[in-house]
Amino acid sequence: QTKELLRMIVECGMQERTYMKYYGVLAERFAKARKENGEMFDELFAQYYATVHRLETNKLRNVAKIFAHLLHSDSMPWSCLEYILLNEEETTSSSRIFIKILFQEISEYMGLTKLRERMEDRFMAQHFAGLFPRDNPRNTRFAINFFTSIGLGGLTEGLREHLKNLPKMIMQHQADDSDSSSSSSSSSSSSSSSSSSSSSSSSS
Repeated sequence: QTKELLRMIVECGMQERTYMKYYGVLAERFAKARKENGEMFDELFAQYYATVHRLETNKLRNVAKIFAHLLHSDSMPWSCLEYILLNEEETTSSSRIFIKILFQEISEYMGLTKLRERMEDRFMAQHFAGLFPRDNPRNTRFAINFFTSIGLGGLTEGLREHLKNLPKMIMQHQADDSDSSSSSSSSSSSSSSSSSSSSSSSSS
């Protein structure tokens, strides 16, 4: 029942022609009243993000701004951002607009420096891995280009550094593989030679 009340706040705010901060503040008050409410907003975030492609641009913008308010005011867990996988295959034009508005709004309230510090929090890194992908260079470049295009390129310094160091990391990895394979082959040849010498001594 509480969850439906929280959903109603978001839905009412979504229907407005332009974003009204009143709904963000109202959502914040409910979220801070009980910890469970903040966790329910986390569930709602996942549901709205998954169906964002069904929303008109105006409604999409209002929803993004309500959740931006909840995040910058620390009214809901930032771990909700783990639902976002920022790459070409797993985003749509609608979800990219949502992410753009969400982060621009948070940055406007917090400032880029504080937002970057939050994004670089090592204790939260696992929840932000989808936003700042390092699984392959293509996804890394996509995220860098996306944040740069919306005026938040400062959030991508870690990704840029990762991309710059990637060739060295690959070479190091190949060198390690080569060392381990050569050491295993030498150990197998030494074990085979020792077994052959032991067999020859037993025959004599």
